[in-house]
Amino acid sequence: MTRILLLGGTTEASALAKQLAVAGRDAVFSYAGRTARPASQPLPMRLGGFGGVAGLVEYLRSEGITHVVDATHPFAAQMSANAVAGCGEAGVALCALERQPWEAGEGDSWGRVADMQGAVEALPQSGARVFLAIGKQNLDVFAAKPGNHYLLRLVDAPEAALPLPDCAVVVARGPFDAAGDQALMAEHGITHVVAKNAGGVGAEAKLHAARALGVPIVMIDRPQVPDRKILRSLGEVMTWLEHS
Repeated sequence: MTRILLLGGTTEASALAKQLAVAGRDAVFSYAGRTARPASQPLPMRLGGFGGVAGLVEYLRSEGITHVVDATHPFAAQMSANAVAGCGEAGVALCALERQPWEAGEGDSWGRVADMQGAVEALPQSGARVFLAIGKQNLDVFAAKPGNHYLLRLVDAPEAALPLPDCAVVVARGPFDAAGDQALMAEHGITHVVAKNAGGVGAEAKLHAARALGVPIVMIDRPQVPDRKILRSLGEVMTWLEHS
């Protein structure tokens, strides 16, 4: 019998959960627990981490998991690395449902950097108005340039003081549209955008808005993840589950 663990947190993971539910597949949807109000899913859900590779291996064995689909965010590198190691140790089949990264197009002004520290270094020392479209996990490194104003868009309202002395917060859940993002950036007088190269359509509106406004983007490249089987569509995943 096939039993599937779907590592979620993306729009693609939610779409795959619907297909698995419609197909009547035995599957569990796992959230990392980063947000206070995760979207409900048509599959049994679990919240929170596994406790590293050892905890994941224990879960896979105790739950009788035969297949893991890693549909986490492309920047959830630690979870993806743990999935490779854990599935290898437990003898469980693994694939990743991974979005194609974005590519700069005509009219774009991108500066690509390797990591968060590179993004900080790419910004002016002061005077910039930055749309910091990176979530809430890595805000502290941008405190190194307190002379800039930062606009944050978060899924949940902050529960504690933010590390940035000059910032504004918009609480909203995507997907977003280009017209809305263009209006948001114009309203806040944005001069720079910092974004992770997540790929996909759910978060690309800010790229179109920046192009329309002539705003440069500091684009953070994806972190490296150990080799694993990569699939690009829901159909490919469903076929893999049938035949792997």
